[in-house]
Amino acid sequence: MSAPPPVPDTASRRTELDTLRVCVVLGLVFFHAALVFSPDDDFYVKNAETSGVVTVLAGFGVVWAMPMLFLVAGLGSRHSIRRRGPARFTQERLLRLGVPLVLGTLVLCPLPQWLRLRAADAGYDEPYWRFWPRFLTVRPDPADFPFVLDGEHFETGHLWFVVLLLTFSLLLAPVAAPLAVWAERAAPALERRPALLLLPALPLAAINAFLGMEEGFAGWNRWAYLVFFVAGYTFADDPRVRAALRRLAVPAGICGLALFAGTAPGFLGLDDPFTDRNAFAWATRGLFGLAGWCWVVALLGLLDRPRPARTPSRALVYLGVAALPVYVLHQPVVVALAYGVVGLPGPIAVKYGLIVAGSLVVILALYEGLVRRTRPTRFLFGMRAAPRAGTAP
Repeated sequence: MSAPPPVPDTASRRTELDTLRVCVVLGLVFFHAALVFSPDDDFYVKNAETSGVVTVLAGFGVVWAMPMLFLVAGLGSRHSIRRRGPARFTQERLLRLGVPLVLGTLVLCPLPQWLRLRAADAGYDEPYWRFWPRFLTVRPDPADFPFVLDGEHFETGHLWFVVLLLTFSLLLAPVAAPLAVWAERAAPALERRPALLLLPALPLAAINAFLGMEEGFAGWNRWAYLVFFVAGYTFADDPRVRAALRRLAVPAGICGLALFAGTAPGFLGLDDPFTDRNAFAWATRGLFGLAGWCWVVALLGLLDRPRPARTPSRALVYLGVAALPVYVLHQPVVVALAYGVVGLPGPIAVKYGLIVAGSLVVILALYEGLVRRTRPTRFLFGMRAAPRAGTAP
């Protein structure tokens, strides 16, 4: 089936989704700063004193935050393909995601790994300029697709999101047209029977249960995110589906809370709930997948309420445009500040506040003073040559 010609995107801006996207990206500063104080995560820098409360609170974020980011990205892809067509969409994604991915991997990702070595061994004194080429010593690893390079110290770090988003976008482009046709045909049935919108929870449960959850990808299996991305592309902005989501929001939210509570015995009692291969572990991971979809459905329905058309606030537009650069910058900044803060005396709450506040100031200062000021830096961080009023990427 040939792709339909690109058409103008006349959909009104959904400010609730822009707000969610901005909140998730900024929330990652709070999340990664919290991992400094979690006893159950192998973060780059660790405080001497940790608290299990951090692990519990983090669980409330991982169940929905990154899934929502992929779903919103899928919705954005629908609008982009409508405007550009699949071929130009592919070219645009290669540039706007591939360039910052290469930049971040070469320039930003080595720093947290170097600081990890320094934090773990007081006697480690290798200068950064010597560590950097060791970080970039890699070998092919196609079995870990789409993370096809491996090395003793090499990693894409927090840029795993960009790797997966670029991969999903390239996989989407050839099938975008038939998916759009299928979604158009399915929408009336979903409008009549909103409960059908819970069906994607089943593949999510199966992927997490039997392929395992991955700590390095915010607790979800990497391929589970493809389900959220495709769901965003096919369903999330159809008016009939949006009406069904609003009707389904409250029961889905209640189910999500109950299912998430059902994961507690497994996550607290199993030796390795992410990868153990037994019935209890499979059930725990399956429930997590079901809960995550229910939470996303509930949030989409609860936040999508009829409201008068209005221009998004200047702050939302500014932060929406900044979302990708802020994402690319955030983790090295958090790790660097944490490395300096954990050695200071003081309670966890004070240190956490210092890391979060300092990171937000540094990240936004780098964005404002460096990234957005010139055409080359905007290109390197995946931004348009010049911002469009009232829009976000």
